[in-house]
Amino acid sequence: METKQINRKTLRGVVVSDKMQKTRVVEVTRYEKHPKYGKFIKSSKRYKAHDEKGEFKQGDRVII
Repeated sequence: METKQINRKTLRGVVVSDKMQKTRVVEVTRYEKHPKYGKFIKSSKRYKAHDEKGEFKQGDRVII
């Protein structure tokens, strides 16, 4: 039986919500280059991250 190694990407973002217990909402902002026009476009996505101790508050910069 083979075991596969999972390579995960680390994301940097800002905590935008800490209202849930043990869960934080982190917003990650990326700059993507438009394929045709070459202009850089800012896009963001929100991820829910587990925070067992509740040590991160709204506005903190985190790595998930």
